[in-house]
Amino acid sequence: MTSMGIQAALAVLLLLAATVKADEGEVSFWGEYVTMTCPESGTWYYKNNNVSEGLDYTLKYDNTKKGLYECKYDEKIYYFYVQGKVCENCFELDGTLFALAITADMSVTAFVMMIIYMRIKKRGSPGLSHTSKAPAHSGGRAPPVPSPDYEQLNTHTRSKDTYSTVNRMG
Repeated sequence: MTSMGIQAALAVLLLLAATVKADEGEVSFWGEYVTMTCPESGTWYYKNNNVSEGLDYTLKYDNTKKGLYECKYDEKIYYFYVQGKVCENCFELDGTLFALAITADMSVTAFVMMIIYMRIKKRGSPGLSHTSKAPAHSGGRAPPVPSPDYEQLNTHTRSKDTYSTVNRMG
């Protein structure tokens, strides 16, 4: 398995581990609302004031409503500390949904890569390709005489500016 594959598998495992929920209650944000769920139906308190009765307590959230909420029933008390940011078009992204999206994306990418690999493999030639060589010229003509335009410059008439010289190293 490649390093990239190990990292992807580790990311998926961490995302799945992050989706574990407590058995004793739940807090979820959806849009501008917060819903708290108690394990059993009880009385809800906020700052020692009775705010609701029942299994769930839903409220329109703003920063003035952050803090400790209590759900009491049968001498048991469950505490919920609520603090978050809400907006009208926001929603809570479930970790399982996020892991599923990443897994689906990786699967589709691997499938496309396999198709591309198979198509390229079919196009390749089965044997070694031979390079064509130009036939050797029969002797008869000598190489052309160098042009006088490429002769060395006269050192006495050459400019001494910064970029007019070539430094040869080695």
